[in-house]
Order: sequence, then structure tokens, then C-alpha cells
Amino acid sequence: MITPTADPSAGEPSGAAPGPGERPIVEPSADDLAPGLEVEVDVGPVAHGGHCVARYDGRVIFVRLALPGERVIVKITEARRGSFCRGEAVWVLRADPRRVEAPCGHFRPDGCGGCDFQHAQADLQRELKGFVVAEQLQRLAGVERAVTVEPLPGDGFGWRTRVRWALDAGGRIGPRRVRSHRVEAVNAAGPCLIAAPGLTELAGSIDIPTGVRRAVRPAATAQPDGRTPRARRSRSTAGGLPEVTLTAAGDGTLTAVWAGADAPVVTEHAAGRDFSVAADGFWQVHAAAAQTLSQAVADALEGIELAGGTGWDLYGGVGLFAEILCRAVGTAGSVIMVETDPAACELAVTNLTRHPQAAVRQGRVDEVIGEIDSSVDAVVLDPPRSGAGPSMCAAIAARAPAVIVYVACDPAALGRDTAALAGSGYRLDTLRAFDAFPQTHHVECVARFLPA
Repeated sequence: MITPTADPSAGEPSGAAPGPGERPIVEPSADDLAPGLEVEVDVGPVAHGGHCVARYDGRVIFVRLALPGERVIVKITEARRGSFCRGEAVWVLRADPRRVEAPCGHFRPDGCGGCDFQHAQADLQRELKGFVVAEQLQRLAGVERAVTVEPLPGDGFGWRTRVRWALDAGGRIGPRRVRSHRVEAVNAAGPCLIAAPGLTELAGSIDIPTGVRRAVRPAATAQPDGRTPRARRSRSTAGGLPEVTLTAAGDGTLTAVWAGADAPVVTEHAAGRDFSVAADGFWQVHAAAAQTLSQAVADALEGIELAGGTGWDLYGGVGLFAEILCRAVGTAGSVIMVETDPAACELAVTNLTRHPQAAVRQGRVDEVIGEIDSSVDAVVLDPPRSGAGPSMCAAIAARAPAVIVYVACDPAALGRDTAALAGSGYRLDTLRAFDAFPQTHHVECVARFLPA
């Protein structure tokens, strides 16, 4: 276990000190770092991805389970010759004052990869995420801006209403271990603490179809150099393991959907109304996120005269932000929602029936907007983690909307697309960041861009 101490000069850290053989007697050179070796480092700033940057004799090590300013013993888990290493803090010699004991037994070296910051107080977690968003904006877009991450309701646990876990050859269900396809099994004695109430219990009680059991292959194992063999990842078997989506819906239902099976429709609530959503489909996973983000989008549209105008909701899912656009343009306006997933489009049609000014288009977003022969006044986009990309940003800007509202789940993608929009004549006006994924490095942002 990782055991913090305030100051190594004050005596031995609490807990058992590293014993003989646990660390190399002779410190290796930077070029000789290899998986299994342990070295002592000072931890530098947090980086995008849930780790911090340290240097050992000049060589970069991305360190998990550490905090900026700490001094730790890090165990090397991956080493790329001539490049950076990865590692995990296994002993803390000098701790950040806001380090805490992680409450989850799955949060440990070589443990579950679902959380990144359980060892930090909630306010420190938000500071780290704000630093990352600001750093990515500055580095990728040249935008200097302090970023404050706003908390969502709750204590940071029990918020994840959707999880996609794997089944291994031993019949165990749970998330994968960090940078691995090995399953970290959850059960009543060792629940997932960020999963919504009932999901751990559901994982332990669901029937596993015979065909799913037959699909299980041994999980990929690490090579001597710490790397995992490249595996074809699909929705049904990632790393050879079938996956199941467990959902605690807003209507109170608990469902389990094996990948490839038909998913029931559940009801979620946000923006003052109900939405039909596939149990394994996209919906914000934090119980309060859909409401928070829809309100943030509505706020970003304030001050722009949109009544009777046109709006686009790109990567629209089941129509949450299209709902907000419909209210902004009114019945005299028009809204086009574009989504790739056919099932989500069918549900969006149902969800937007009350708005005759709304139309749903299914297909690739870049192809569909190229077919739309009209101008647009407001664009809301919620792209995947990879972002919209330069071509899409340029295509949107070419229509000269009065406002672009960008919902981003990845700071690096936001930074790249901010730069692309700036190159097409749009400036970042307002930015809000939300802690929609407590205990993890993920953060959700809502950015407003106006013509420069």
C-alpha cells in the first residue's frame, strides 16, 4: 500500500518501510530503467491523463498515484527504450498535505484503472483538473486563461449511473486493471465506490448467457517490456473479454445489457423533461451531469438573438441539446440534429416530437452538414473524445454562426479545436468546467465561441 508521511527527515514513514530486495541496492541509470525496478523521484506537475510528470536523471516518468510536489518511490511498469517510462508510486516519502487514504480497496498499484485521484481531497482534484484544462488551452491554442472546475452535487462517490465492465474466464465481472485487459472483480465485499447504488450488486447477480461465456478468451498479458499485445477492440469483446453495460436509470430501473444484445429503453430526466434513452446508449453518466450541462448550454446561448433563427445540434445523441436549441429559436425557427448512431436517432425523433421545428438527420456529421444548403445562427456540438477536428471546425465556421457552443469531454481535444476555430475567425469567449467524473482525471467543459 502507499503510505504517506509528512517529512522523511522526521523519521521513518508510518507502516512497514521498504525491506531488503524491494528496491535495487545500486540505483540504475536512466537508460537502464525497466519494468519492476524502483527509483526515488521528485514529482512534478500533473499532466493530462491522470498521472504526474517526474524525471529520473533527465528521463521522463509518467507517475500514477502521486501528486505534484511529492517525493516518492516509483515502480516502473512500462519502459520504452529511448523514450519515456510509466510507473506507479508505491511509497510516499514526502506527501502533499491534501493527500488522503483512498477509501476503495481497488485503488492501488496494479489495481483498477477506473479512478485516478482517490488519494487527493476533492478540492485538490478540481485544482488539478483546472490546471490541465488551462495548460492544454495555453499549449495547444495559445489561450491564457485560469480555469475553475465547478463541483456537481454529491460527495464524489456513487455518481456513475452507467458502467461498462468485462467478464473474464473465471466468471468475474468488473472494470479492467490499469492499462490492462485483466478484470478487477467487484462484489459486495469489494464494491466499486463510484458506481451508482445497486450496480455492484447487479454485477454479482446477473445471468451470464451461454454464448457470452463461450466468447471469453484469456486476457492479454504483459510482455517482459511491460507492454500489452495489440488486440482488436470491439464493443462485444475488448481484449478478448465480453462486456456488459450496467445502468441505474433515472426512472429507477437497473438493467444489464451484454454487448451485441438488444437494449431496453429507459427514461432519464434533464432540462425539465423526460428523455428516452437506450440502456446501453450514450447519456451523461453522472446523475447530475445532464441537467448541469444542458443548463450551461442554455446559459451560453443567452444574449444572442436566436428567436426565429436556425440551430444545429451536432453529435446530438438522443436530443438533449437539441431540446435547448428548440427553446432558443422558438416555433418560428428550425433546428437540425445530426447523429451517427441510428438507434439514438430513432429515440431523438421520439424525444423531439413535441418540437415541430426540429429535424433529425442520421449520418456522419461532416457529410450531413455538407448537404445542408443553408446558413445557421447557433451551433452546439458535443463531439467524441477525439474532438471535432480542424476540417469540421472550419466547416462550421464557414457558415458564420453567431455563436458556437462546444461541449468537451477532453481538454486536449478542446485545446486543438480552440486553435482550429481561432484560425477560422472565432475566439473563445466563455468557458466553464465541471467535475462530472469525480475521482478520475476526466472533466467536462462548455465553451462559447463568438466571431472574432
